[in-house]
Amino acid sequence: MINTEEKNNIKRIAYGANENQFGDLRLPEGDGPFPVAMIIHGGFWRAKFDLEQMNKMAEAFTKQGIATWNVEYRRVGQDGGGWPGTFLDNAEAADYIRVLTETYPLDVNRCITIGHSAGGHLALWLAARHNLSSDSELHTSEKPLPLKGVISLAGASDLEMMHDVHQWKETLYGIVDNPTRDLIGGKPEEQTSRYQEGSPRELLPIRVPLVLIHGILDVNVPVGLSEHFKKAAAEAGDLVTLKTISTAEHFKLILPETEAWPVLLESANNLLR
Repeated sequence: MINTEEKNNIKRIAYGANENQFGDLRLPEGDGPFPVAMIIHGGFWRAKFDLEQMNKMAEAFTKQGIATWNVEYRRVGQDGGGWPGTFLDNAEAADYIRVLTETYPLDVNRCITIGHSAGGHLALWLAARHNLSSDSELHTSEKPLPLKGVISLAGASDLEMMHDVHQWKETLYGIVDNPTRDLIGGKPEEQTSRYQEGSPRELLPIRVPLVLIHGILDVNVPVGLSEHFKKAAAEAGDLVTLKTISTAEHFKLILPETEAWPVLLESANNLLR
Protein backbone atom coordinates (compact mmCIF):
# COMPACT_ATOMS: atom_id res chain seq x y z
CA MET A 1 0.00 0.00 0.00
CA ILE A 2 1.32 3.44 -0.94
CA ASN A 3 1.93 5.78 2.00
CA THR A 4 0.47 9.09 0.81
CA GLU A 5 -0.23 12.55 2.17
CA GLU A 6 -2.10 14.93 -0.09
CA LYS A 7 -2.15 18.72 -0.01
CA ASN A 8 -3.15 21.14 -2.76
CA ASN A 9 -3.34 18.27 -5.26
CA ILE A 10 0.25 17.29 -4.48
CA LYS A 11 0.65 13.69 -3.35
CA ARG A 12 3.60 13.30 -0.96
CA ILE A 13 4.53 9.63 -1.15
CA ALA A 14 7.15 7.69 0.78
CA TYR A 15 9.30 5.37 -1.33
CA GLY A 16 11.31 4.24 1.71
CA ALA A 17 11.25 4.21 5.50
CA ASN A 18 13.61 7.14 6.14
CA GLU A 19 12.05 10.57 6.65
CA ASN A 20 13.94 11.87 3.61
CA GLN A 21 12.84 9.08 1.29
CA PHE A 22 9.78 10.59 -0.32
CA GLY A 23 8.63 12.39 -3.42
CA ASP A 24 5.93 14.84 -4.44
CA LEU A 25 3.77 13.50 -7.26
CA ARG A 26 1.86 16.03 -9.36
CA LEU A 27 -0.64 14.87 -11.97
CA PRO A 28 -1.91 16.90 -14.94
CA GLU A 29 -5.60 17.35 -15.58
CA GLY A 30 -7.19 14.58 -17.58
CA ASP A 31 -7.28 10.81 -17.61
CA GLY A 32 -3.74 9.93 -18.67
CA PRO A 33 -1.67 7.87 -18.80
CA PHE A 34 0.82 10.71 -18.47
CA PRO A 35 4.51 10.83 -19.30
CA VAL A 36 6.68 11.26 -16.21
CA ALA A 37 9.55 13.58 -15.38
CA MET A 38 11.49 12.57 -12.28
CA ILE A 39 12.90 15.85 -10.94
CA ILE A 40 16.02 15.89 -8.77
CA HIS A 41 17.09 18.99 -6.88
CA GLY A 42 20.63 20.20 -6.44
CA GLY A 43 22.53 21.86 -3.63
CA PHE A 44 25.82 19.94 -3.89
CA TRP A 45 24.20 16.89 -2.26
CA ARG A 46 23.97 18.73 1.09
CA ALA A 47 21.29 18.60 3.77
CA LYS A 48 20.50 22.32 3.82
CA PHE A 49 19.01 22.16 0.31
CA ASP A 50 15.76 20.33 -0.41
CA LEU A 51 13.18 19.56 -3.08
CA GLU A 52 11.19 22.75 -2.47
CA GLN A 53 13.50 24.67 -4.80
CA MET A 54 12.10 22.63 -7.71
CA ASN A 55 8.41 23.28 -6.99
CA LYS A 56 7.94 25.97 -9.64
CA MET A 57 9.49 23.78 -12.29
CA ALA A 58 7.39 20.78 -11.26
CA GLU A 59 4.20 22.84 -11.36
CA ALA A 60 5.06 24.27 -14.76
CA PHE A 61 5.69 20.84 -16.27
CA THR A 62 2.47 19.48 -14.81
CA LYS A 63 0.50 22.27 -16.45
CA GLN A 64 2.02 21.13 -19.74
CA GLY A 65 0.64 17.61 -19.37
CA ILE A 66 3.71 15.96 -17.85
CA ALA A 67 3.39 14.23 -14.47
CA THR A 68 6.25 15.10 -12.13
CA TRP A 69 7.89 13.04 -9.40
CA ASN A 70 9.94 15.61 -7.45
CA VAL A 71 12.10 13.49 -5.14
CA GLU A 72 13.85 13.98 -1.85
CA TYR A 73 16.77 11.86 -0.72
CA ARG A 74 19.30 11.51 2.09
CA ARG A 75 22.03 14.10 1.76
CA VAL A 76 25.47 14.86 3.17
CA GLY A 77 25.07 15.90 6.78
CA GLN A 78 22.19 13.49 7.41
CA ASP A 79 22.29 9.97 8.76
CA GLY A 80 22.84 7.70 5.75
CA GLY A 81 23.53 10.56 3.35
CA GLY A 82 26.54 10.74 1.05
CA TRP A 83 28.10 7.48 -0.11
CA PRO A 84 26.25 5.27 -0.81
CA GLY A 85 22.88 6.43 0.55
CA THR A 86 22.39 9.44 -1.73
CA PHE A 87 22.82 7.22 -4.79
CA LEU A 88 20.74 4.34 -3.45
CA ASP A 89 17.84 6.63 -2.54
CA ASN A 90 17.65 8.06 -6.05
CA ALA A 91 17.76 4.58 -7.55
CA GLU A 92 14.96 3.47 -5.25
CA ALA A 93 12.89 6.58 -6.04
CA ALA A 94 13.27 5.99 -9.77
CA ASP A 95 12.32 2.33 -9.61
CA TYR A 96 9.37 3.22 -7.37
CA ILE A 97 7.70 4.82 -10.38
CA ARG A 98 6.69 1.28 -11.34
CA VAL A 99 4.82 1.03 -8.04
CA LEU A 100 3.17 4.40 -8.63
CA THR A 101 1.76 3.20 -11.95
CA GLU A 102 -0.32 0.64 -10.07
CA THR A 103 -2.33 3.48 -8.49
CA TYR A 104 -1.88 6.51 -10.73
CA PRO A 105 -2.26 6.99 -14.52
CA LEU A 106 1.44 7.14 -15.37
CA ASP A 107 3.08 5.87 -18.55
CA VAL A 108 6.05 3.84 -17.34
CA ASN A 109 7.34 3.67 -20.91
CA ARG A 110 7.73 7.45 -21.13
CA CYS A 111 9.91 8.50 -18.21
CA ILE A 112 12.80 10.94 -18.12
CA THR A 113 15.01 12.34 -15.39
CA ILE A 114 15.64 16.06 -15.00
CA GLY A 115 18.20 17.25 -12.48
CA HIS A 116 19.81 20.54 -11.53
CA SER A 117 23.45 20.84 -10.44
CA ALA A 118 24.06 17.90 -8.08
CA GLY A 119 20.65 16.68 -9.23
CA GLY A 120 21.92 16.80 -12.81
CA HIS A 121 24.70 14.47 -11.77
CA LEU A 122 22.16 12.10 -10.22
CA ALA A 123 19.83 12.31 -13.23
CA LEU A 124 22.65 11.22 -15.53
CA TRP A 125 23.84 8.57 -13.09
CA LEU A 126 20.37 7.01 -12.91
CA ALA A 127 20.40 6.52 -16.66
CA ALA A 128 23.92 5.10 -16.56
CA ARG A 129 23.61 2.75 -13.58
CA HIS A 130 22.85 -0.23 -15.79
CA ASN A 131 26.59 -0.18 -16.55
CA LEU A 132 27.53 -0.89 -12.92
CA SER A 133 29.04 -4.27 -12.19
CA SER A 134 26.87 -6.66 -10.22
CA ASP A 135 29.24 -6.49 -7.25
CA SER A 136 29.05 -2.70 -6.98
CA GLU A 137 27.74 -1.26 -3.75
CA LEU A 138 25.44 0.87 -5.90
CA HIS A 139 23.98 -2.04 -7.87
CA THR A 140 20.44 -2.48 -6.60
CA SER A 141 18.46 -3.84 -9.54
CA GLU A 142 18.94 -6.13 -12.51
CA LYS A 143 16.25 -4.14 -14.30
CA PRO A 144 16.55 -0.42 -13.52
CA LEU A 145 13.65 1.73 -14.67
CA PRO A 146 14.20 2.35 -18.39
CA LEU A 147 14.39 6.02 -19.32
CA LYS A 148 13.55 7.84 -22.54
CA GLY A 149 16.27 10.36 -21.84
CA VAL A 150 17.96 12.72 -19.43
CA ILE A 151 18.09 16.49 -19.02
CA SER A 152 21.01 17.77 -17.00
CA LEU A 153 20.75 21.40 -15.91
CA ALA A 154 24.26 22.59 -15.08
CA GLY A 155 24.95 19.07 -13.87
CA ALA A 156 28.11 17.89 -12.13
CA SER A 157 28.58 15.25 -14.82
CA ASP A 158 32.19 14.40 -14.02
CA LEU A 159 32.85 13.94 -10.30
CA GLU A 160 36.63 13.96 -10.55
CA MET A 161 36.58 17.19 -12.51
CA MET A 162 34.07 18.70 -10.08
CA HIS A 163 36.34 17.70 -7.20
CA ASP A 164 39.26 19.40 -8.91
CA VAL A 165 37.28 22.61 -9.49
CA HIS A 166 36.67 22.90 -5.76
CA GLN A 167 40.23 21.84 -4.97
CA TRP A 168 41.46 24.68 -7.15
CA LYS A 169 39.20 27.12 -5.31
CA GLU A 170 40.55 25.87 -2.00
CA THR A 171 44.11 26.45 -3.19
CA LEU A 172 43.35 29.86 -4.65
CA TYR A 173 41.13 31.29 -1.92
CA GLY A 174 42.02 29.18 1.10
CA ILE A 175 38.40 28.09 1.60
CA VAL A 176 38.21 24.44 2.62
CA ASP A 177 34.95 23.36 1.00
CA ASN A 178 34.74 20.44 -1.38
CA PRO A 179 31.21 18.98 -1.65
CA THR A 180 32.27 16.26 -4.08
CA ARG A 181 34.86 14.98 -1.63
CA ASP A 182 32.19 15.02 1.07
CA LEU A 183 29.74 13.07 -1.11
CA ILE A 184 32.22 10.36 -2.06
CA GLY A 185 34.11 10.25 1.21
CA GLY A 186 37.55 11.20 -0.07
CA LYS A 187 39.69 12.44 -2.93
CA PRO A 188 39.84 10.67 -6.32
CA GLU A 189 43.19 9.07 -5.48
CA GLU A 190 41.75 7.84 -2.18
CA GLN A 191 38.43 6.49 -3.46
CA THR A 192 39.14 5.48 -7.05
CA SER A 193 36.40 2.87 -7.35
CA ARG A 194 33.78 5.17 -5.84
CA TYR A 195 34.52 7.89 -8.37
CA GLN A 196 34.33 5.33 -11.15
CA GLU A 197 30.98 3.96 -9.97
CA GLY A 198 29.43 7.28 -9.02
CA SER A 199 30.44 9.49 -11.93
CA PRO A 200 28.39 9.55 -15.15
CA ARG A 201 31.58 10.32 -17.09
CA GLU A 202 33.04 6.99 -15.98
CA LEU A 203 29.88 5.02 -16.88
CA LEU A 204 29.66 6.00 -20.54
CA PRO A 205 28.09 5.08 -22.89
CA ILE A 206 24.68 5.65 -21.32
CA ARG A 207 22.65 4.65 -24.41
CA VAL A 208 19.74 7.05 -24.04
CA PRO A 209 19.44 10.60 -25.46
CA LEU A 210 21.15 13.17 -23.25
CA VAL A 211 20.43 16.90 -23.15
CA LEU A 212 22.81 19.19 -21.31
CA ILE A 213 21.58 22.72 -20.61
CA HIS A 214 24.06 25.14 -19.09
CA GLY A 215 24.29 28.86 -18.45
CA ILE A 216 27.41 30.55 -19.75
CA LEU A 217 27.48 32.78 -16.64
CA ASP A 218 27.50 29.84 -14.21
CA VAL A 219 30.19 30.20 -11.53
CA ASN A 220 28.98 27.28 -9.37
CA VAL A 221 29.34 24.55 -11.98
CA PRO A 222 31.45 25.84 -14.88
CA VAL A 223 30.04 25.26 -18.35
CA GLY A 224 33.30 23.48 -19.17
CA LEU A 225 32.02 20.42 -17.31
CA SER A 226 29.13 20.02 -19.73
CA GLU A 227 31.39 20.73 -22.71
CA HIS A 228 33.84 18.09 -21.52
CA PHE A 229 31.07 15.58 -20.86
CA LYS A 230 29.43 16.17 -24.23
CA LYS A 231 32.69 15.42 -26.02
CA ALA A 232 33.27 12.25 -24.02
CA ALA A 233 29.68 11.04 -24.42
CA ALA A 234 29.69 11.65 -28.17
CA GLU A 235 32.99 9.81 -28.54
CA ALA A 236 31.49 6.90 -26.61
CA GLY A 237 28.59 6.77 -29.08
CA ASP A 238 25.86 8.50 -27.11
CA LEU A 239 23.34 10.90 -28.64
CA VAL A 240 24.10 14.06 -26.67
CA THR A 241 23.12 17.71 -27.14
CA LEU A 242 24.54 20.72 -25.34
CA LYS A 243 22.40 23.86 -25.20
CA THR A 244 24.11 26.89 -23.70
CA ILE A 245 22.23 30.00 -22.59
CA SER A 246 24.34 33.13 -22.81
CA THR A 247 22.37 35.17 -20.24
CA ALA A 248 21.89 32.46 -17.61
CA GLU A 249 23.76 31.77 -14.40
CA HIS A 250 23.32 28.71 -12.21
CA PHE A 251 19.84 29.17 -10.77
CA LYS A 252 18.01 30.68 -13.74
CA LEU A 253 17.79 27.22 -15.26
CA ILE A 254 15.15 26.04 -12.77
CA LEU A 255 12.83 29.04 -13.00
CA PRO A 256 9.95 28.83 -15.51
CA GLU A 257 9.77 32.61 -15.88
CA THR A 258 13.26 32.86 -17.41
CA GLU A 259 14.60 32.41 -20.92
CA ALA A 260 15.76 28.91 -20.01
CA TRP A 261 12.22 27.53 -19.68
CA PRO A 262 11.29 27.25 -23.39
CA VAL A 263 14.57 25.42 -24.01
CA LEU A 264 13.87 23.03 -21.15
CA LEU A 265 10.24 22.41 -22.10
CA GLU A 266 11.07 21.75 -25.75
CA SER A 267 13.82 19.34 -24.72
CA ALA A 268 11.50 17.42 -22.40
CA ASN A 269 8.75 17.16 -25.02
CA ASN A 270 11.20 15.90 -27.62
CA LEU A 271 12.51 13.19 -25.29
CA LEU A 272 9.01 12.07 -24.30
CA ARG A 273 7.64 11.63 -27.80
